Parts: sequence; structure tokens; C-alpha cells
Amino acid sequence: MTPKRIVILAGIFVVLLVAWFVLAPPRFWLNMTKAVEPTAATGAQLVEQYECRNCHRIAGQGALKAPSLDGITLRSDDPVHVTLRLWLRDPRAVKGDTAMPNFRLSDSEIEAILAYLIEIDQSK
Repeated sequence: MTPKRIVILAGIFVVLLVAWFVLAPPRFWLNMTKAVEPTAATGAQLVEQYECRNCHRIAGQGALKAPSLDGITLRSDDPVHVTLRLWLRDPRAVKGDTAMPNFRLSDSEIEAILAYLIEIDQSK
């Protein structure tokens, strides 16, 4: 193999690797690059950042284009909220035709949003 061909193949590999990390970043990368403190306060900031209230009603505020999240942590049959985590991790893995976008949340972002939802529900 010629040096020119090696450089071309290496370049293609790098382009594909970058495309993978941009278009469908692996979980370990999300957890490294989007780590946050998993607190309710951080969760409240993330709900605003990702504009969750554009579709969901949360704490009595927001739209009803999607299910209301008021009381979601109380009415869930799942006390450890596995289903909510799955929705936040990859909505289309739960329901293939959902309109909810995949925000490519890190595990700590998911835990922060859940902490916020739990805090809201427990304050009622």
C-alpha cells in the first residue's frame, strides 16, 4: 500500500469517526462531555435549556402538545423510574413513532431532570 493511499484511508477513518461522534455520540462520550451535577436545581435548568415546556406541562406551566409531566413520578408503576429514564435516554427506543426528539442526554443530565420532577411531585 502506498503512503498516499494510507493517508487517504486514515483521513476517511477520521471523518467517519467524527461523524459518528457528532451524529450518534456513544454513551461514554455523552457522559464525558455533558456531565452535570445531578441535582433538582440542575434539572430545572436543563428543563429550561432543552425547552421541555414547549411540549410538556411541568409544575403547572407549559404546553399540552405532549403528556403532562405533573405527578409523573407519583403515578408511575415503576418506583425507580426506569421507564422515564428510557424515555429521556432514547425516546424512539420506547415508542418508535414518537415526536419527542432525542436530546442525547448524558446519564447525569437524566438523573438531574428526574430529581427535578421528583422534587416537584413531592412538594405537592
